[in-house]
Amino acid sequence: MDGLVALCLAARAESSVGSQVCTSDGATLAQQLGALTAIPGGTVLVARTEGAVVGLLLGRLLGPNPFTDDVSLAVEALYVDTRHRRRGVGHALMVGAAEVASSAGAQHVYAAPIPGARGMQRFFVQLGFAAAAAHRVTSTVALQRRLAVDGAMVRRAGSRGLEDLIARRRQSRAGRAADKAGVGDVVRVGDKENVPFAEDAPAQPSRLSISKQVKRAVQTRRDAESSTTTS
Repeated sequence: MDGLVALCLAARAESSVGSQVCTSDGATLAQQLGALTAIPGGTVLVARTEGAVVGLLLGRLLGPNPFTDDVSLAVEALYVDTRHRRRGVGHALMVGAAEVASSAGAQHVYAAPIPGARGMQRFFVQLGFAAAAAHRVTSTVALQRRLAVDGAMVRRAGSRGLEDLIARRRQSRAGRAADKAGVGDVVRVGDKENVPFAEDAPAQPSRLSISKQVKRAVQTRRDAESSTTTS
């Protein structure tokens, strides 16, 4: 519980609207987290490494109720310690959340990113969550499929880590964009046409060589015209 409280307070300090995240009083926050676990369907997932709590996910199973027959999982908070980001912690927490949703028969997973956490917004978008009022939503099946694909890519990355995987994705996108132009295509600049690759164009004499040849020819012609014969 102490680790959970510390992470919640860190999330509060990081958010631009900290008062909307949680209370700043650690004792009160511990009581509130305990109450969440006592609520039917309340879910708390914790990521630990070397005995330290480095990530948390707070969720709650909703429904059925008089307004819907469906069961959904609401992810109310997801936070990873700044020193352990880009290491798959958030991904692992979402895998756990998807398993909770699937076990409960929840067809959809809703998420409410912490206010002001732009990185978390991007994270949910990358996992396929679409806007739904003030939340984001995706189907449980689609989430599990996306998490499986991302997990396979991370495993193939091996020891080079997630940062290298992201760099390779960016490089791949840049390569596809470059391929759209086509090798050897003519690119028009102003009123001139230019061939991007020199090896695709016919070889041309250098300007220096041409200049020397013209100068030599002109000089030879002038010498012949200006010569005189004396008797």
